[in-house]
Amino acid sequence: MGIFERFLSLWVALAIGVGVSLGLVFPDGFEVISRLEFARVNLVVAVLIWLMIYPMMLKVEPSCLRDVGKKPKGLALTLIVNWLIKPFTMAALGVLFFKFVFADMVPADDATQIIAGMILLGVAPCTAMVFVWSHLTDGDANYTLVQVSVNDLIMVFAFAPLAGLLLGVTDIAVPWGTLVTSVVMFIVIPLAAGVMTQRALPRDRLEQLGQRLKPTSILGLLLTVVLLFGFQAETIVARPLLVVLIAVPLLIQSYGIFAITYGFARVLKIPYKVAAPAAMIGTSNFFELAVAVAISLFGLTSAAALATVVGVLIEVPVMLSLVAFANRTQQWFPSAAST
Repeated sequence: MGIFERFLSLWVALAIGVGVSLGLVFPDGFEVISRLEFARVNLVVAVLIWLMIYPMMLKVEPSCLRDVGKKPKGLALTLIVNWLIKPFTMAALGVLFFKFVFADMVPADDATQIIAGMILLGVAPCTAMVFVWSHLTDGDANYTLVQVSVNDLIMVFAFAPLAGLLLGVTDIAVPWGTLVTSVVMFIVIPLAAGVMTQRALPRDRLEQLGQRLKPTSILGLLLTVVLLFGFQAETIVARPLLVVLIAVPLLIQSYGIFAITYGFARVLKIPYKVAAPAAMIGTSNFFELAVAVAISLFGLTSAAALATVVGVLIEVPVMLSLVAFANRTQQWFPSAAST
């Protein structure tokens, strides 16, 4: 294990501090970077995520994808948690904290919008970063690809009705550009690049390339943290209490959903290489989609948009803590690939 991996939590903490500091010192520079987007997907962040995803795509073997159907437990668990549990627990936590626990600390209109922002996060399972978390937990690359792809397919049909149901509105406008662009950017392009590389290199050189890219993958993660916190530095400083209040139920949701998924995976004796990514998918969020919808429904400076942004800010530290936990508990699960 290299120095990056060994002290990753420290590097992330430093990246958060650097991001906030640079965002306050050079706000115009971060504003320029934030505008480099297509369909609300930031192109600079996209490049950094490619750096993180590409090493995992080198492990994907298209010929093995058809065997995933022989191991249905992991995929079924992912779908049940993402679509029958997670959206409703997120909505319940939002109501609990912002209608009751924090009711005296947050204006009623802001509280309603924060709940809406949390719901939008809850109905948007992760597309891109889950490949990073799976890679860091040595997850099954083929199975993770299928889990993410099936979730994206369901999201096309279920996002708007489910979000509308929980928000109590009927005119949810799905930003199809954001959804399609994200799938192409974070699944199709990296997968195609990985497959082309596999065909171009012999097995030994492919493995060497994967090892060499590990530091690059971690560097991409750290630079992404710097950018995300730099983009929101002024908001963090201007409204620190509200950011903390929003973070509380989001943290409970994240660790709770992970515990549910990971716990059921253990009970079902799902192999670790499938169980870990399954839990990561349920815990993390498709924040580009959630942010885009929050802005379109409530406005750029709304409390709903802020709630989705806080979800972005806490995701990396939370997920890294769960990656560390998963790596320490591999012995809880069978190592065989049969389920």
